[in-house]
Amino acid sequence: MTNLEIVKQKLYEDNASLVVLFKDGTCKKYYHRRVEDIVSILKKDKDALKGATIADKVIGKVAGSILTVAGVSEIYADVISEFAMPVLEEHSIKYEYKNKVDFIINNDKTGMCPMENKFKDEKDLNNIYNYFVK
Repeated sequence: MTNLEIVKQKLYEDNASLVVLFKDGTCKKYYHRRVEDIVSILKKDKDALKGATIADKVIGKVAGSILTVAGVSEIYADVISEFAMPVLEEHSIKYEYKNKVDFIINNDKTGMCPMENKFKDEKDLNNIYNYFVK
């Protein structure tokens, strides 16, 4: 099994929101919404995700940008937004996805996620990263 297959399987088997296979081989599951778990990991150790393989339920531009700056090597997304894909491609992050959407929807399902909307045109990924991981 590849690293991407491992995290993908665990994402669905355990109904996690995020699965991280760290560079040292440790695999952990997380269950919070949005980018909360990613930010929490990076606030404890800014280098924790370098070389990691990630499976996440939702990858929008914000999550994609944070993970890119954090140095992940591969990402699987159950849902990925069209705003996230160019970020990953421009930085040679290998990614796979199940469903592609125009944008990440807000909690009320009435429009775009406020953070995706706020950063959709941001070119400097460090600005997005620093907004969340200060």
